[in-house]
Amino acid sequence: MASLADKLKSLGVKTANTISPPATGKPASISIDSILRGDIVTNALGETFIAEQIFDETYLHGKVSSHSHFPLSIISQVTKDPRILELPITKFAFLDTETSGVSGGTGTYAFLVGVARFIDGKFVLKQFFMRDPAEEPAMLEALIHFLAPCEGLVTFNGKSFDAPLLVTRYSLHRIPVPFKNYAHIDLLPLARRLWRDRLPSRALKYLEEHVLGFTRSSDEVPGYEIPWLYFDYLRTGDASPLAGVFYHNAMDVVAMAALLGHVSELLDNPYNGRVEHGLDFIALGKLFEDLNHWDEAARLYERGLELGLAESDFPVAVKRLSILQKRRGDLNQAVRLWQEAAQKNHVYAQIELSKYYEHKLRDAKSALEWANAARNEVEKADLPEYIRKHWLSEIDHRLTRLQRKAGL
Repeated sequence: MASLADKLKSLGVKTANTISPPATGKPASISIDSILRGDIVTNALGETFIAEQIFDETYLHGKVSSHSHFPLSIISQVTKDPRILELPITKFAFLDTETSGVSGGTGTYAFLVGVARFIDGKFVLKQFFMRDPAEEPAMLEALIHFLAPCEGLVTFNGKSFDAPLLVTRYSLHRIPVPFKNYAHIDLLPLARRLWRDRLPSRALKYLEEHVLGFTRSSDEVPGYEIPWLYFDYLRTGDASPLAGVFYHNAMDVVAMAALLGHVSELLDNPYNGRVEHGLDFIALGKLFEDLNHWDEAARLYERGLELGLAESDFPVAVKRLSILQKRRGDLNQAVRLWQEAAQKNHVYAQIELSKYYEHKLRDAKSALEWANAARNEVEKADLPEYIRKHWLSEIDHRLTRLQRKAGL
């Protein structure tokens, strides 16, 4: 009697004996050291891979040199860390991580850490990479040796993300944190203060393009793809796609050096042509005002107004400058600004002129005229109802008092 297998075979059905086995095994392994120049380094905690690039003093990142004089006086004041002023740039490490996720916590680790220092006039970048998660202790140990001469850290959002993440990883492996007491310049808060009002994004790559004038090559990979590219590498052993990850990390670190140089020189001398937009001068004015450098802040506000501002930005700048002028005791300059803004029908300036005529000149009639002008402007303006009610309530209260003073 024919077997079941024979009957199935006669019907054209393939059985286990006639089916070719599927292809097995991973794709051919392509190691990281075969696609990138670097070394496999051994230390007391194991092995790790380190790639190195050197940028000399002729290198330009877009239109900006990564080798600046780095005058850090104002940055030291903004960060409220006097150590920053005392440290030469050679004592700072520029650091950026590529991680297994963006959520942080003990489940997230940095598989690539890019760190650069200025050594003998050159910007030396080393990228510490763990070929396998088991190499993390060795990678962290190798990082300690490169950071050893440093006393300061420069990052972009590193105070919130990169530094805490690395602290967690060092702590989990019971390895002392090398940068625990470093001075820290986080460029993201500075970037927000300087370009929040003018640029739609303060992401490092956006600033790199629109402030530094540098566009990355086709080797660049989007940041959100990086964790998955690493996981694919762990699964397949093929490091080829990681070349773009190393490029992304290197450009982030170099961009930080160029951005710090640009920002530090901009803060040191805003009038040397580095600042081209009125709104940037206004942002600088706010920063210097917050540092109680009132004379310099007033000068920056005035320069911003001279360069010209959008209609929506003009009253904000005038308001800040006029308040500053009042604080400095220069009321005549404040009045000049209010008059200029009032001619453009800005309600704030009209109300300030009403106050000025009422309280300083004791001229209730002129004060009443400016208050009425402000009320007419509010009634015509396309404003949200809650803002309109606020303005009208304030103005009507003022009108009632002024009419009584004017004998009306």
